[in-house]
Amino acid sequence: MMMMIRNLFPFFLFLAISGSVYSQDSDFGLWYEVNAEKGLSKKFDIQGTVMVRTFDNGSTLDQVFAEIGSSYSLNKYVGFALSYRIGNYLEDDDLYHIRHKWFGDIKGSLPLSNFVFSARLRLQIMARTYFEDAADDKAEYDGRLKLKLVYKIPDFPVNPYLSFETFSPVFRNEGRLIDKSRSTIGLEYKIAKKHIVETEYTYQRDTYPHLSVIHIISLSYTFKF
Repeated sequence: MMMMIRNLFPFFLFLAISGSVYSQDSDFGLWYEVNAEKGLSKKFDIQGTVMVRTFDNGSTLDQVFAEIGSSYSLNKYVGFALSYRIGNYLEDDDLYHIRHKWFGDIKGSLPLSNFVFSARLRLQIMARTYFEDAADDKAEYDGRLKLKLVYKIPDFPVNPYLSFETFSPVFRNEGRLIDKSRSTIGLEYKIAKKHIVETEYTYQRDTYPHLSVIHIISLSYTFKF
């Protein structure tokens, strides 16, 4: 495991350095997240999330949102999820305006010895309430693909993981395949049976509307009941 981390660390270091050197815009943000999950049966549960995100070297509030959703496990390998998010987002007029987002997920998971490989294909629908031009009053569709690899350390409460996610425009002719990508390395710490804390470093690269990079440190807490 340590050999894998040593081999992957230069890759993420390269991402951070290359983003700082070559991007037109580079920033740093802090993200805070609290989650609650309730199992209603062996296959069906509901979740709620509250999240705060900052940018401008962590000094400016970018967005605050609340999300509620449900998920269904077809079996131990395949599942589905639906969720809705409402949030206040900082727009180009330097004021905060509501955005609505809906998500539909197909999820897969595959245990491989002490590793767990997972994939999530998500359709995201976003509706604005702040309009700069005529096209802004139309819902915007994006496809998101997330791949994740978790190493389950036997008899130890901390599990390291890596993930990579892409955002692609859907139902609109934008002339590009990917708008945004996120490369993440993190640690999951199971404090108790129903309490989990995670900390992450994410390298986010936006290509639209202009090339920009943000380095993100995230802290999240999840309570299952």
